[in-house]
Amino acid sequence: MAARHSPYLPVSLPRQAKAYYQMAKGIDNLHVRSTASGNLIRFSYRVTDPDKARLLGDTKATVYLYGETSHAMLAIPVMDQIGALRQTGQLETGHEYWMVFSNKGGPIKRGERVSILIDSLHIDGLVVE
Repeated sequence: MAARHSPYLPVSLPRQAKAYYQMAKGIDNLHVRSTASGNLIRFSYRVTDPDKARLLGDTKATVYLYGETSHAMLAIPVMDQIGALRQTGQLETGHEYWMVFSNKGGPIKRGERVSILIDSLHIDGLVVE
């Protein structure tokens, strides 16, 4: 049986959601992009308030990317020489930060809605570009 696809095009985050993440979580300019022929998914964001966004830079925080359609749970790969493929440490206002998730086998496709899960912080409704 072939997989069914919705006839509706995914839309980006509503204006109210963007305002919420900026005011309550200290981040804006949220993007999720498929890179490296779909084998990696990059989440990027800009910090507007380092205190509120502190959890995003915490090295001890466990981070996952969850695909709402595929139900895939992706993790950040850890390289032997480099470490985890994410920026951590002291966050600064106005700086862009990123983290990369392994999408080996391509369970998450462009256009799928995903959520970023970082301990108690959930960033929902992002669309993979």
